[in-house]
Amino acid sequence: MLNLLDYTLDELQNWMKENNESAFRAKQVFSWIYKKVYNFNDMNNIPKSLKEKLENSFIIDMPKIEHVYESAVDGTKKILLALKDGNLIECVLMKYKHGNSICVSTQVGCRMGCRFCASTLEGLIRNLEPWEIIDQILKIQEDIGKRVSNLVLMGSGEPLDNFENTKKFLRIVNDKNGLNIGYRHITLSTCGIAPKMRELADLEIPINLALSLHSPYDEKRKEIMPIANAYPIKDILDACKYYIKKTNRRVTIEYSLIKGVNDSEKEAQELIRLLKGMLCHVNLIPVNNVEERDFKRPNKSHIYRFRDILEKNNIPATVRISMGSDIGGACGQLRRKHK
Repeated sequence: MLNLLDYTLDELQNWMKENNESAFRAKQVFSWIYKKVYNFNDMNNIPKSLKEKLENSFIIDMPKIEHVYESAVDGTKKILLALKDGNLIECVLMKYKHGNSICVSTQVGCRMGCRFCASTLEGLIRNLEPWEIIDQILKIQEDIGKRVSNLVLMGSGEPLDNFENTKKFLRIVNDKNGLNIGYRHITLSTCGIAPKMRELADLEIPINLALSLHSPYDEKRKEIMPIANAYPIKDILDACKYYIKKTNRRVTIEYSLIKGVNDSEKEAQELIRLLKGMLCHVNLIPVNNVEERDFKRPNKSHIYRFRDILEKNNIPATVRISMGSDIGGACGQLRRKHK
């Protein structure tokens, strides 16, 4: 049986035509499922004959909530979801004045091997299907009884390593008849798969792109991020510039500050040289402490001194506020602890 949440509106319209139903019925069904009506019999504006066809062809599958963790510090919620095959995935709700944001996972595990990340410790288990990414949003909305207005693809996994499913997910989540989350309210974070960054740019959908850079030097970046062996900094920054040209969107440069590794004034000056004249913003991220890793975060004064060097040289920079620190907010931490 097919999962109905895996269908775009266009695909559902084609299914209707193939099954001798009017195409407009697709919009009705599509709207129902994103109003949290998952029983076809409760869809009161479609005929009984169509309900029977839908029941014989589709399921609307949802993962089970394994555990909900809520931060006593800032109200951040992290939900651990159990998939039918026994795998676990995580999503995070972050509450801001401007609305509710959710961080979703796109893979079970990750094969990128970044040394500061817990998600990659066991490698890639499998890609998530579009509906499994969508379900994370639906479960959060169900839990809080409110709409999610902002979305970040920064959870476990590399979104561009699951490109086709991520691309389809973006179309479904943006559809005005469904979750209707605007592209400008969606941010995709990548470790720098340059060819896929260009493919994403060619879609010309104005989502926000965030590049995990973490060092301005290729050799140092290779130590932190194995992906740098395939795509040097020049290639990924050229891909960023191409993305800016195609979408007219500012790119965020994510830079995890690691004590004694990439946090010197020398690194700040080289970062300035690389980014000068580029439509970008630097997001400085004090690294999360991961039990299995030996990286530590710099002290607060050192972090802000690094930021000030960038800003004095006309590179916009902010320090990311750590959220959910008391519930293992970093990618992959809860999944590993639970297992």
